[in-house]
Amino acid sequence: MIGLRWLAVLALVLTQLAPLASAQEPSGRELVERVDTLLWGKTLQSEFEMTIATPRWQRTLALRAWMERPTRSFIRILAPAKEKGIGSLRIGAEMWNYLPNIERTIKIPPSMMLQPWMGSDFTNDDLVKQSSVIDDYTQRVLRTETDDGAATYVVEALPKPDAAVVWGKILYWVRKADLIPLKQEYYSERGELVRVLNLSEVRPMGGRTMPTKWEMRPIGQPGNVTTIVVKSALFDRAIEAGVFTQRSLQKP
Repeated sequence: MIGLRWLAVLALVLTQLAPLASAQEPSGRELVERVDTLLWGKTLQSEFEMTIATPRWQRTLALRAWMERPTRSFIRILAPAKEKGIGSLRIGAEMWNYLPNIERTIKIPPSMMLQPWMGSDFTNDDLVKQSSVIDDYTQRVLRTETDDGAATYVVEALPKPDAAVVWGKILYWVRKADLIPLKQEYYSERGELVRVLNLSEVRPMGGRTMPTKWEMRPIGQPGNVTTIVVKSALFDRAIEAGVFTQRSLQKP
């Protein structure tokens, strides 16, 4: 009888501990929110370097960015001299590019949000963050696996039925030990892998530890790669409203 009582008590304890154990595992949405917050924050003021390389040529841009998630973004090219002063501004669903050489502001239609930004392998949408992988997609932990010796969560993000997005699926690799994102894969609506973003050089930046090198490779263009290196970042600080205006865009 005593043995049976102990078994009953043990079964009760295990039953109560099971929900606690499962609660420790983050959900797919929590992991994607963690990645989004880590890389972008609620607001971001940053300087970074973008190197665009193809088999035939290479060029590097110095950039400064202001972002107020999820509604406003502003990017200015600082160098080289040929592109200096070019800017991109997004307010809500509208986006404009300013070209100082001809002193013109051009409005970017929604159909061009997925076009390459300044010839890079990042799109207009990537840089100004119009669509949201949190709000426009449903996330789930697909599996766990080992990536370069580290245990990782693999998270699948699928678009919601009414979401105006282009990607048929996005996969995230997030390191289990510290929830640092390592890689993202982007798939077409037909399930074909289109591009891969590798995240590396994890180090302190802006009061947090994060990947500071982002390397985007398009699958259909061997030899093409765009690399972003974050030089400085200030997160979650108020940004003057005047930054996000066409007047500011036209005053390099």
